Amino acid sequence: MAELNVQIGDLRLKNPVMTASGTFGYGTEYTDFMDLGRLGGIFVKGTTLEPRQGNDYPRMAETPSGMLNSVGLQNKGVDYFVEHLYPKIKDYDTHMIVNVSGSSVEDYVACAEKLADLEKMLAIELNISCPNVKEGGMAFGTSCQSAAEVTRRVRKVFPKTLIVKLSPNVTDITEIASAVEDAGADSVSLVNTFLGMAIDVESRKPKLSTITGGLSGPCIKPIALRMVWQVYHAVKIPIIGMGGICNWQDAIEFILAGATAIQVGTYNFIDPMASVKIVEGVEAYLDRHHIASVEDLVGKMNYL
Repeated sequence: MAELNVQIGDLRLKNPVMTASGTFGYGTEYTDFMDLGRLGGIFVKGTTLEPRQGNDYPRMAETPSGMLNSVGLQNKGVDYFVEHLYPKIKDYDTHMIVNVSGSSVEDYVACAEKLADLEKMLAIELNISCPNVKEGGMAFGTSCQSAAEVTRRVRKVFPKTLIVKLSPNVTDITEIASAVEDAGADSVSLVNTFLGMAIDVESRKPKLSTITGGLSGPCIKPIALRMVWQVYHAVKIPIIGMGGICNWQDAIEFILAGATAIQVGTYNFIDPMASVKIVEGVEAYLDRHHIASVEDLVGKMNYL
């Protein structure tokens, strides 16, 4: 039987299939559907230093082959997470990873510092797609300088595995990936959602209260796959790929393009068992092709 273990920083995952932040709650919501221990990891809902109410409704809209969302990082803050949520999820037989967000470098640092004290919180995912309020609202992840700064500052207070989640809404994602690698990231995850919008033609109003939102789902997969391939050839740290993954074939594509592991996002809303089915499909593929380890497949796309 093929070996499914993969390495991300100091994390040894039992398999390369994880769930994306914002699409899987805190894992507790899915215990009726599956054994969470079958997953390589769970990226829990975005967490900020202070509680956030999120954006006004409507904040989700369906699109062809995808969805738009502008939830706005609704959460009860890191202190609530530490006191009330961490005790409920810390003993799951998989890696629980918190997605950390903020409006300033200081917010990121303070949030990460609180999480560093949690014994079983062995990794965080730094969401640098957030608007930097001190720089006029430009997202941290859209410039090499700001991406590197927030990564470097968080690296100083978080000694465990640091994953940086990259925005695709940039001119050259490889430059951002290289910048955070140099600043101390152990891994990069990509891609986050693309900026999009939708209009109700009858009311002539935008379908989201914020007008624009994040586009995810199968429609973004070819672009996400291309970006993973580009970043694989630009950095030496492991890549966690995501963007429209719905089945094991999609997962294998991302691995062949250079991803060491993958995250399932939007498709969790369609099939709560999708991630487990993908684990089974990847394992069957490796066995069928007599590949000893999934790590032997990373970046092994055959060129024409």
